[in-house]
Amino acid sequence: MQELARVNVFFGRNGSGKTSVLEAIHLLGMARSFRGNSVKSLITHGEANCVVYGMADAPGTSGAGVSLGVQRGVDGDITIKVGGGAVKSVAHLVEHLPLQVINADSFELLTGSPAARRQYLDWGVFHVEHRFLEQWQRFQRCIKQRNKLLRHGKIQPQELAVWTRDLATSGAAIGEYRKEYFKLLVPRFKGIVGQLVPSLAAGLELRYHQGWDRQASYAEALQNSLATDTEHGYTHVGPQRADIRVLLDGHLAAETLSRGQQKLVVCGLKLAQGQLVTEQGKGCCTYLVDDLPSELDLQHSRQVCELLASMEAQVFITCVDRAAIAAVWPADKAGMTMFHVEHGSVSPVSAAAV
Repeated sequence: MQELARVNVFFGRNGSGKTSVLEAIHLLGMARSFRGNSVKSLITHGEANCVVYGMADAPGTSGAGVSLGVQRGVDGDITIKVGGGAVKSVAHLVEHLPLQVINADSFELLTGSPAARRQYLDWGVFHVEHRFLEQWQRFQRCIKQRNKLLRHGKIQPQELAVWTRDLATSGAAIGEYRKEYFKLLVPRFKGIVGQLVPSLAAGLELRYHQGWDRQASYAEALQNSLATDTEHGYTHVGPQRADIRVLLDGHLAAETLSRGQQKLVVCGLKLAQGQLVTEQGKGCCTYLVDDLPSELDLQHSRQVCELLASMEAQVFITCVDRAAIAAVWPADKAGMTMFHVEHGSVSPVSAAAV
């Protein structure tokens, strides 16, 4: 198994298969594609499954690594192995290979639904707060059962009260974990954006909305919305309605910023999370950057590269022209390897050619 460099650049024409390399790494760390929930697009036509495996550094150790393997089938079957042993939960895989993806879909953090921003937030909370996963799983069970009772029509008050009580407990815990994480995230985001786009830094603001009236406890919010919940058949308030809003001078950044400025803000959000994970002793993130030069001029591409280089993280970047990255990566390219991709075949380029 080949050990990859700290900075790995994959270049080639559009449609050559560059993004598939990033997809394979994402599958290894998240057990799914970053381009949707369907795994069929990752499996060669006519094959029953696809398999990826590799080694990841173990946080807090010196040179030690852990083997990871994922098999996904067209029928939906999934097999995950960590350290040679099978595991049932994707969470056991995710904690060993923290990944940050910067691609066209990342704009969803600004322009998409709150679900994309909740996913972003929860990724960070999961990696820095070990108690989060248990509460999140408990919350999912409780809200599913509570909504089922609400849809039933004839509600047994005592049974509903039990699920509401447990929902209130887990939901309040999730809200607190998110809130504490958000407090840590904001200054790091502001600092990084200050380096990428100083002209916007003063006016940019992140706001966290927990999903219910901040003046009330979650138990009180559930009680206050009981009549509405009963009428419509689902739970209206809670962590499942949380959101992060990115504002510029009080207006939604998605409606104010240019496409290039949006990409820089998205990079700021992703890099801030990676920085925070490292500071919390959870290891370094691996960054998957698809077509970095797109929407960025030379100066801003260079600034993003300088920040990535300063984090000493492992980076996988795709581009059409290798010169586009060679021109903007910091002068010391000792840890960089370039690969040419053509018709799905990946070939290393000699260091002298970089």
